[in-house]
Amino acid sequence: MTSAAPRTSPSGEPRLAVCSWSLQPADVRDLVAKLRGTGIGRVQLALDPLRESPANWKDAAEIFRAANVTLVSGMFGCVGEDYSTLESIRATGGLAPDATWEQNLQNIRAAVKLAAELKLKLVTFHAGFLPDDEADPAFAKMLGRLATVAEIFAKAKIGLALETGQEAAPALATLLGKLNHPNLGVNFDPANMILYDKGDPIAALRTLAPWLRQVHIKDARRTKIPGTWGEEVVVGTGDVDWKNFFATLQKINFIGDLVIEREAGAQRGADICAARAVVLKSAG
Repeated sequence: MTSAAPRTSPSGEPRLAVCSWSLQPADVRDLVAKLRGTGIGRVQLALDPLRESPANWKDAAEIFRAANVTLVSGMFGCVGEDYSTLESIRATGGLAPDATWEQNLQNIRAAVKLAAELKLKLVTFHAGFLPDDEADPAFAKMLGRLATVAEIFAKAKIGLALETGQEAAPALATLLGKLNHPNLGVNFDPANMILYDKGDPIAALRTLAPWLRQVHIKDARRTKIPGTWGEEVVVGTGDVDWKNFFATLQKINFIGDLVIEREAGAQRGADICAARAVVLKSAG
Protein backbone atom coordinates (compact mmCIF):
# COMPACT_ATOMS: atom_id res chain seq x y z
CA MET A 1 0.00 0.00 0.00
CA THR A 2 1.09 3.62 -0.51
CA SER A 3 -0.22 5.14 2.71
CA ALA A 4 -2.09 4.49 5.89
CA ALA A 5 -5.89 4.62 5.88
CA PRO A 6 -7.26 7.95 4.57
CA ARG A 7 -7.27 10.58 7.28
CA THR A 8 -7.42 13.88 5.41
CA SER A 9 -8.66 15.57 2.30
CA PRO A 10 -6.48 15.60 -0.85
CA SER A 11 -5.70 19.34 -0.57
CA GLY A 12 -2.52 20.46 1.17
CA GLU A 13 -3.79 22.55 4.10
CA PRO A 14 -5.52 19.95 6.31
CA ARG A 15 -2.59 17.58 5.88
CA LEU A 16 0.13 20.01 6.98
CA ALA A 17 2.11 19.58 10.17
CA VAL A 18 5.40 20.85 11.61
CA CYS A 19 8.36 18.97 13.10
CA SER A 20 8.61 20.05 16.74
CA TRP A 21 12.43 20.11 16.66
CA SER A 22 12.34 22.63 13.82
CA LEU A 23 10.92 25.17 16.28
CA GLN A 24 13.60 24.43 18.92
CA PRO A 25 11.15 24.58 21.85
CA ALA A 26 12.36 24.87 25.44
CA ASP A 27 9.33 22.99 26.74
CA VAL A 28 5.80 21.95 25.85
CA ARG A 29 4.26 25.41 26.38
CA ASP A 30 6.95 27.04 24.27
CA LEU A 31 6.20 24.56 21.48
CA VAL A 32 2.49 25.41 21.60
CA ALA A 33 3.27 29.14 21.40
CA LYS A 34 5.65 28.69 18.46
CA LEU A 35 3.16 26.49 16.63
CA ARG A 36 0.57 29.26 16.91
CA GLY A 37 3.05 31.56 15.17
CA THR A 38 3.14 29.27 12.14
CA GLY A 39 -0.62 28.99 11.80
CA ILE A 40 -0.34 25.20 11.84
CA GLY A 41 -1.88 23.21 14.69
CA ARG A 42 -0.52 19.77 13.84
CA VAL A 43 2.91 18.48 14.88
CA GLN A 44 5.36 15.60 14.59
CA LEU A 45 6.76 15.38 18.09
CA ALA A 46 10.38 14.59 19.00
CA LEU A 47 10.15 12.00 21.77
CA ASP A 48 13.72 12.23 23.08
CA PRO A 49 13.12 15.54 24.96
CA LEU A 50 10.20 13.92 26.81
CA ARG A 51 12.48 11.04 27.86
CA GLU A 52 15.50 13.22 28.70
CA SER A 53 13.73 16.22 30.33
CA PRO A 54 10.37 14.98 31.65
CA ALA A 55 9.83 18.03 33.86
CA ASN A 56 9.77 20.29 30.78
CA TRP A 57 7.16 18.10 29.10
CA LYS A 58 4.93 17.26 32.05
CA ASP A 59 1.25 16.92 31.13
CA ALA A 60 2.11 17.30 27.44
CA ALA A 61 -0.94 15.40 26.21
CA GLU A 62 -3.33 17.56 28.26
CA ILE A 63 -1.61 20.78 27.20
CA PHE A 64 -1.74 19.83 23.52
CA ARG A 65 -5.39 18.89 23.85
CA ALA A 66 -6.30 22.19 25.54
CA ALA A 67 -4.45 24.11 22.80
CA ASN A 68 -6.13 22.11 20.00
CA VAL A 69 -2.76 20.78 18.85
CA THR A 70 -2.93 17.45 17.03
CA LEU A 71 -0.05 14.97 17.20
CA VAL A 72 0.38 13.31 13.81
CA SER A 73 3.48 11.23 14.61
CA GLY A 74 6.61 10.99 16.72
CA MET A 75 10.36 10.86 16.11
CA PHE A 76 13.41 9.59 18.00
CA GLY A 77 17.14 9.85 17.44
CA CYS A 78 19.94 7.41 18.17
CA VAL A 79 22.85 7.68 20.59
CA GLY A 80 26.03 9.49 19.58
CA GLU A 81 25.02 10.59 16.08
CA ASP A 82 27.54 13.04 14.61
CA TYR A 83 26.26 14.97 11.61
CA SER A 84 29.31 17.19 11.18
CA THR A 85 30.38 15.38 8.00
CA LEU A 86 29.03 12.64 5.76
CA GLU A 87 31.82 10.35 6.99
CA SER A 88 31.03 11.02 10.66
CA ILE A 89 27.33 10.27 10.32
CA ARG A 90 28.08 7.14 8.30
CA ALA A 91 30.17 5.90 11.23
CA THR A 92 27.84 6.98 14.05
CA GLY A 93 24.31 7.05 12.63
CA GLY A 94 21.28 5.03 13.65
CA LEU A 95 21.38 1.37 14.59
CA ALA A 96 24.59 0.53 12.73
CA PRO A 97 27.27 1.10 15.44
CA ASP A 98 27.76 -1.92 17.70
CA ALA A 99 28.92 0.26 20.61
CA THR A 100 25.57 2.04 20.93
CA TRP A 101 23.15 -0.74 19.97
CA GLU A 102 22.18 -1.78 23.52
CA GLN A 103 21.66 1.81 24.68
CA ASN A 104 19.66 2.55 21.56
CA LEU A 105 17.47 -0.46 22.23
CA GLN A 106 16.83 0.74 25.78
CA ASN A 107 15.94 4.24 24.55
CA ILE A 108 13.71 2.83 21.83
CA ARG A 109 11.68 0.87 24.37
CA ALA A 110 11.22 4.11 26.33
CA ALA A 111 10.20 5.93 23.14
CA VAL A 112 7.58 3.27 22.41
CA LYS A 113 6.14 3.72 25.89
CA LEU A 114 5.92 7.49 25.41
CA ALA A 115 4.39 7.10 21.95
CA ALA A 116 1.76 4.73 23.33
CA GLU A 117 0.89 7.14 26.15
CA LEU A 118 0.43 9.90 23.55
CA LYS A 119 -1.65 7.55 21.37
CA LEU A 120 0.66 8.03 18.37
CA LYS A 121 0.11 5.78 15.36
CA LEU A 122 3.47 6.42 13.66
CA VAL A 123 7.07 7.09 14.74
CA THR A 124 10.02 7.82 12.43
CA PHE A 125 13.82 7.65 12.73
CA HIS A 126 17.08 7.40 10.79
CA ALA A 127 18.11 3.74 10.73
CA GLY A 128 21.70 4.52 9.78
CA PHE A 129 23.58 3.74 6.58
CA LEU A 130 22.43 0.63 4.76
CA PRO A 131 24.98 -1.30 2.66
CA ASP A 132 24.36 -1.43 -1.10
CA ASP A 133 25.74 -4.98 -1.27
CA GLU A 134 23.57 -7.72 0.25
CA ALA A 135 26.72 -9.83 0.70
CA ASP A 136 28.12 -7.21 3.09
CA PRO A 137 27.86 -8.63 6.66
CA ALA A 138 26.51 -5.25 7.75
CA PHE A 139 23.43 -5.84 5.56
CA ALA A 140 22.36 -8.90 7.58
CA LYS A 141 23.13 -7.07 10.84
CA MET A 142 20.94 -4.09 9.87
CA LEU A 143 18.22 -6.44 8.67
CA GLY A 144 18.17 -8.15 12.07
CA ARG A 145 18.26 -4.95 14.10
CA LEU A 146 15.52 -3.31 12.05
CA ALA A 147 13.36 -6.42 12.44
CA THR A 148 13.84 -6.24 16.21
CA VAL A 149 12.88 -2.56 16.39
CA ALA A 150 9.95 -2.95 13.99
CA GLU A 151 8.58 -5.78 16.12
CA ILE A 152 8.85 -3.71 19.31
CA PHE A 153 6.69 -1.03 17.69
CA ALA A 154 4.35 -3.60 16.15
CA LYS A 155 3.59 -5.09 19.58
CA ALA A 156 2.51 -1.60 20.69
CA LYS A 157 0.45 -1.22 17.49
CA ILE A 158 2.52 1.79 16.40
CA GLY A 159 3.84 2.08 12.85
CA LEU A 160 7.55 2.69 12.25
CA ALA A 161 8.95 4.63 9.30
CA LEU A 162 12.55 5.07 8.15
CA GLU A 163 13.86 8.48 7.12
CA THR A 164 15.27 8.59 3.60
CA GLY A 165 18.53 9.97 2.28
CA GLN A 166 21.43 8.10 3.80
CA GLU A 167 21.34 5.57 0.98
CA ALA A 168 19.98 5.53 -2.58
CA ALA A 169 16.33 4.58 -2.89
CA PRO A 170 16.97 1.19 -4.58
CA ALA A 171 19.16 0.09 -1.63
CA LEU A 172 16.45 1.02 0.86
CA ALA A 173 13.79 -0.68 -1.26
CA THR A 174 15.90 -3.86 -1.41
CA LEU A 175 16.26 -3.96 2.37
CA LEU A 176 12.56 -3.27 2.96
CA GLY A 177 11.64 -5.96 0.46
CA LYS A 178 13.95 -8.48 2.14
CA LEU A 179 12.69 -7.58 5.59
CA ASN A 180 9.06 -7.67 4.43
CA HIS A 181 7.77 -6.42 7.78
CA PRO A 182 4.21 -5.02 7.55
CA ASN A 183 4.86 -2.50 10.32
CA LEU A 184 7.87 -0.88 8.63
CA GLY A 185 7.52 1.92 6.09
CA VAL A 186 9.20 5.11 4.88
CA ASN A 187 9.12 8.78 5.85
CA PHE A 188 10.16 10.38 2.58
CA ASP A 189 12.31 13.53 2.72
CA PRO A 190 13.15 14.89 -0.75
CA ALA A 191 15.79 17.27 0.60
CA ASN A 192 17.71 14.44 2.24
CA MET A 193 18.19 12.78 -1.15
CA ILE A 194 19.88 16.02 -2.25
CA LEU A 195 21.80 16.70 0.98
CA TYR A 196 23.34 13.22 0.93
CA ASP A 197 23.67 13.34 -2.89
CA LYS A 198 21.77 10.05 -3.25
CA GLY A 199 19.86 10.62 -6.46
CA ASP A 200 16.81 12.37 -7.87
CA PRO A 201 14.03 12.86 -5.27
CA ILE A 202 11.20 12.27 -7.76
CA ALA A 203 12.65 8.98 -9.00
CA ALA A 204 13.32 7.95 -5.38
CA LEU A 205 9.74 8.77 -4.43
CA ARG A 206 8.43 6.48 -7.17
CA THR A 207 10.77 3.67 -6.05
CA LEU A 208 9.72 3.90 -2.42
CA ALA A 209 6.00 4.50 -3.03
CA PRO A 210 4.90 1.03 -1.79
CA TRP A 211 6.26 1.84 1.69
CA LEU A 212 5.31 5.52 1.95
CA ARG A 213 3.78 6.49 5.32
CA GLN A 214 4.64 10.19 5.75
CA VAL A 215 6.39 13.00 3.86
CA HIS A 216 8.76 15.70 5.11
CA ILE A 217 8.60 19.07 3.38
CA LYS A 218 12.19 20.28 3.24
CA ASP A 219 14.40 21.72 0.47
CA ALA A 220 18.11 21.70 -0.32
CA ARG A 221 20.76 22.46 -2.92
CA ARG A 222 23.08 19.72 -4.07
CA THR A 223 26.76 19.90 -3.15
CA LYS A 224 29.31 21.04 -5.71
CA ILE A 225 32.03 19.07 -3.92
CA PRO A 226 31.44 15.29 -3.96
CA GLY A 227 31.65 13.74 -0.51
CA THR A 228 30.42 16.83 1.32
CA TRP A 229 27.01 17.95 2.53
CA GLY A 230 24.57 19.77 0.34
CA GLU A 231 22.92 22.88 1.75
CA GLU A 232 19.47 22.96 3.35
CA VAL A 233 17.51 26.02 2.21
CA VAL A 234 14.04 27.52 2.56
CA VAL A 235 11.39 25.44 0.77
CA GLY A 236 10.93 26.74 -2.75
CA THR A 237 14.51 28.05 -3.13
CA GLY A 238 16.33 24.74 -3.59
CA ASP A 239 16.61 21.88 -6.07
CA VAL A 240 13.35 20.05 -5.22
CA ASP A 241 10.85 20.30 -8.09
CA TRP A 242 7.81 20.81 -5.88
CA LYS A 243 5.20 20.88 -8.63
CA ASN A 244 6.47 17.53 -9.95
CA PHE A 245 6.83 16.21 -6.41
CA PHE A 246 3.20 16.83 -5.53
CA ALA A 247 2.04 15.59 -8.91
CA THR A 248 3.89 12.33 -8.18
CA LEU A 249 2.30 12.08 -4.72
CA GLN A 250 -1.07 12.41 -6.42
CA LYS A 251 -0.21 9.74 -8.99
CA ILE A 252 0.72 7.24 -6.29
CA ASN A 253 -2.44 8.14 -4.32
CA PHE A 254 -0.63 9.30 -1.21
CA ILE A 255 -2.99 11.14 1.14
CA GLY A 256 -0.96 11.11 4.33
CA ASP A 257 0.64 13.91 6.31
CA LEU A 258 2.96 16.55 4.88
CA VAL A 259 5.27 17.59 7.71
CA ILE A 260 7.38 20.72 7.33
CA GLU A 261 10.94 20.31 8.63
CA ARG A 262 13.51 23.10 8.93
CA GLU A 263 16.86 22.22 10.53
CA ALA A 264 18.95 25.26 9.55
CA GLY A 265 18.63 29.02 9.67
CA ALA A 266 17.83 31.57 12.36
CA GLN A 267 14.25 32.35 11.26
CA ARG A 268 12.58 28.97 11.67
CA GLY A 269 9.05 30.33 12.12
CA ALA A 270 9.22 32.50 9.01
CA ASP A 271 10.80 29.68 6.99
CA ILE A 272 8.02 27.29 8.03
CA CYS A 273 5.42 29.84 6.93
CA ALA A 274 7.22 30.12 3.58
CA ALA A 275 7.13 26.32 3.23
CA ARG A 276 3.41 26.32 4.02
CA ALA A 277 2.81 28.78 1.19
CA VAL A 278 4.74 26.59 -1.27
CA VAL A 279 2.73 23.51 -0.29
CA LEU A 280 -0.59 25.33 -0.70
CA LYS A 281 0.47 26.63 -4.12
CA SER A 282 2.00 23.37 -5.38
CA ALA A 283 -0.46 20.87 -3.93
CA GLY A 284 -3.62 22.85 -4.59
